Amino acid sequence: MNELRFDGRVAVISGAGRGLGRAYALLLASRGAKVVVNDNGSAIAGAAEDHGPAESVVEEIRRQGGTAMVSTASVASPDEAAQIVRDAIDAFGRIDILVHNAGNVRRAPIHEMSDEAYHSVVDVHLSGGFYLARAAIPHMREQRYGRFVLTSSIGGFYGNANVVNYCVAKAGLMGLSRAIAVENAEFGIQSNLILPGAVTRLSEGIDTSQFPPMEPDKVAPMVGWLAHESCDRSGEIFAAVAGRMAKFEIAETQGVFAQDWTIETIAARRDEITATEDEKRFGLNGFQEHLGFSFAMAKAN
Repeated sequence: MNELRFDGRVAVISGAGRGLGRAYALLLASRGAKVVVNDNGSAIAGAAEDHGPAESVVEEIRRQGGTAMVSTASVASPDEAAQIVRDAIDAFGRIDILVHNAGNVRRAPIHEMSDEAYHSVVDVHLSGGFYLARAAIPHMREQRYGRFVLTSSIGGFYGNANVVNYCVAKAGLMGLSRAIAVENAEFGIQSNLILPGAVTRLSEGIDTSQFPPMEPDKVAPMVGWLAHESCDRSGEIFAAVAGRMAKFEIAETQGVFAQDWTIETIAARRDEITATEDEKRFGLNGFQEHLGFSFAMAKAN
């Protein structure tokens, strides 16, 4: 099997100073990519800064013969996120891959969460992804090539207690990734979500004593494939957890049509409405496909 390499490609990886981002940076650099290691080194809750983690990863890449540069700008700032992309262009002449991995955690029940705690997490995970994408897409369109890998979470799909800010941000990234994919397919730009499972510093406060091996290195190959030019998927969702690789899908039930509904008839036919036989799965054009399927059912009746 031929090695899949990234020679000539430039990758920007946010949150690359530690954990998952570090694993992604080392893997892509080892396969020939020039890597912008972005990390402001903030604490788990997002406070303070430490440039040491990003600098350490860059030094490690260079010792191994790779090419990398440090970026300590914050993805949560529109101007600084745009600067990350400009730095990649200035240093390496292009941007081919954008892996948005930066993250923070602020824990509290919904009814006790402050505005500041809510926005501090959403700003990094969700708004940060948007700011980076907005800055990178014009360059990718011009070169007619690009790969986005945005980091979501099973928490964004299944929910989780005491981290509503995190769940909301991770769910929002699904819409961002799909929008990137839909708007930019004709320019050779793809976007996919990764739902990683790994024990990192963001796991602090969680009892991981019974977990199987969940090192970041077990997730990195999936990110590497999604970032590679040979990847033929876009607008999709992939999980990488403890050695298990899987694809997530969004499904609808077949549904039921009636000319007139009341609260009572919905209650009476709820089992038909929610029956999972003949589920429908729509692809990258799901917005139009969903409407088309619904309209066709209406016209047939």
